[in-house]
Amino acid sequence: MLKYFKPAFALMLLALGSSAFAADTPGVTPSEIKVGGIFPFSGPASSIGLVGRGILAYVQSINDRGGINGRKINYIAYDDAYSPPKAVEHVRKLVESDEVAFMFSQLGTPGNTAVAKFLMSKGVPAIAIVSGSNKFTNVTDFPLTTTSLVSFDTEGKIYAKFLTKTLPNAKYAILYQNDDLGKDYVNAFKAILKGDFDKRVVAAAYEISDPTADSQVLNLKSSGAEALLVAGTPKFAAQAIRKASESGWKPTILLNYPSSSVGATLKPAGLDKSTGVIVGTITMDPTDSQWDNNEGMKSFRAFIDKYMPGVDIADTNYLFGYTQGMLLEHLIKQCGNDLSRENIIKQAKNLKDVVLPTVLPGIRINTSGKINMNYTQMRLQRWTGTR
Repeated sequence: MLKYFKPAFALMLLALGSSAFAADTPGVTPSEIKVGGIFPFSGPASSIGLVGRGILAYVQSINDRGGINGRKINYIAYDDAYSPPKAVEHVRKLVESDEVAFMFSQLGTPGNTAVAKFLMSKGVPAIAIVSGSNKFTNVTDFPLTTTSLVSFDTEGKIYAKFLTKTLPNAKYAILYQNDDLGKDYVNAFKAILKGDFDKRVVAAAYEISDPTADSQVLNLKSSGAEALLVAGTPKFAAQAIRKASESGWKPTILLNYPSSSVGATLKPAGLDKSTGVIVGTITMDPTDSQWDNNEGMKSFRAFIDKYMPGVDIADTNYLFGYTQGMLLEHLIKQCGNDLSRENIIKQAKNLKDVVLPTVLPGIRINTSGKINMNYTQMRLQRWTGTR
């Protein structure tokens, strides 16, 4: 069970600017709307590619209910294996051959970075991308983008503030992915600690292609740090938890949101080794009995039984994909019969107090023209080792 910390740590949010579009939108007919997505279904980040599986299943449930306003959703999702060149190849195919109306929920900072200029040049909205890279919050540079994560920079500042309050005199360690994802968290700690950063923080990077991060974890242990933030993806977060335990290092461990899943991270690390680990999250924990009578969670479990039988419900990447699917459904309904790219981005920037039933109570989606983010809060939870 993941035990909540109170009070919740609020995250500022909101969304975007505007742009001009062609009058006719590709991918839209009276009976269908084509939407594109790219996920790491294979490769070193395949565990988070399960978000895409969740979306595909939810879209099937929409279509089984007759679609939206008479239109079925043709959600075309390709596997980029967390490789930017493959992401570029697939986005070109989605836009130029498949002729999707817009991109939705493309996952991964490297891939989203690689395709951003191309999508801008074609006037194709990139809605609810699964990246918290700080650069994507810039409306001027990314006017056709909205994100579905709080920025890694803001998230990192929450962790830094938490540690300075709970371990004010300690040294902190950061294991980070050596790209925009990981570096945003390091920079967030620099922003909070300022001149004390070099004295208080030791950081070690890993490459996504590395087989393990074991050597980095041992180097961080030797620093004498009392806390460890893992700013990366589930494979390496699981390795860090396991190696720290095996080496006898017992820091306070925090995991960033991309690695917050019990099924994708804590189980592979070993649930016994994960006791006390703190994660930042926006969604309910499907393994937590406190949600057993929650209508949103009951609907999710019924959905899993029907559309994804046999999957590990503890892997919250499926839950996040389901939640993204609900957001896609809400957006298309809000667009009504105007599915022009211009209206799609307009409506994506005008979500008002949207409540999705599987996110934590009190968390709502509101978007405006300031920064490209959707969720308004994140909460820190500790794994207690109970289910």
